[in-house]
Amino acid sequence: MDPQGSGGTRGHATKTVRDREAPGSTGFCSDRLGPCRRGLTMKLRNSTAMTSVAIAVDSLARSFGQTHALVDVSLEVPRGSVCALLGRNGAGKTTAVRILTTLLSADSGRAHVAGFDVLSQADKVRTRIGVTGQTATMDELLTGQENLEIVGRFCHLGAATSRRRANVLLHEFDLVDAKDRLVKKYSGGMKRRLDLAASLIAEPEVLFLDEPTTGLDPISRREMWTAIRTLVSRGTTVLLTTQYLDEADQLADTIVVIDRGLVVAQGTPEQLKASIGRPHVRVTLPDLDAAALEHEVFSTVTGHSDGAGLTAKATEKDG
Repeated sequence: MDPQGSGGTRGHATKTVRDREAPGSTGFCSDRLGPCRRGLTMKLRNSTAMTSVAIAVDSLARSFGQTHALVDVSLEVPRGSVCALLGRNGAGKTTAVRILTTLLSADSGRAHVAGFDVLSQADKVRTRIGVTGQTATMDELLTGQENLEIVGRFCHLGAATSRRRANVLLHEFDLVDAKDRLVKKYSGGMKRRLDLAASLIAEPEVLFLDEPTTGLDPISRREMWTAIRTLVSRGTTVLLTTQYLDEADQLADTIVVIDRGLVVAQGTPEQLKASIGRPHVRVTLPDLDAAALEHEVFSTVTGHSDGAGLTAKATEKDG
């Protein structure tokens, strides 16, 4: 876990906070995100650039005593796209999310979310974001419907609007049949879907998902992927953290790999995969005269008969 962990992202207070004077926004552009770039200071000052950028980060750093959680993190996420922060436990992913969601201040560097500075304009940032932490935070002694309506009231939506939004989200996340069931009787996947629905109650522009599929079974995991894709298709910008390569590959327009608080690689999934070289197969055969068998094995395994990408090594039998 990151230093200070995800505890700050737990609880109703970390859900979307939107006041009545900050209406939701729809119809964002869906430009594909190219490689993230460093040195964003001038971009952060450029209001024209900010209209198409949902998240802009320049050289964020944060330490906890002698532990350097973030050393130098820069990234840029266009509106309507998905950026995945990929890294192992303790890499700094959750710390970055906590800074971007105004739950933690950085030691140095700058960050803008939805066009507002996360430090000097934190209140405006909070009205435009949704956050889902690593653990579902719904009240298990309430029903799914009651949980969503309460979150809506916390967001100053009013009783009628909260009820309407709750009904819409229960339908979208396939929880209608369970809306009157106590959350403690929900499965793990149902709790995660309800938690995500709560983060969307006030229709945020930017959604932060901290390891949204950790602990889910394969079916629930794919259901969560489908829900995220649907949100992005409607214009929501998503920044998610994950430890899973396949999840980043499936969902992200851009992947930022973080290790020990540093960005060690970034780009589209295709760019990152291309940077590590071509796939190849190494076959060890028992006979020196094995050329025919080599091609037979390769053709069977790959469906190709030209032998491209195959390295064969023949070894002589003992005796």
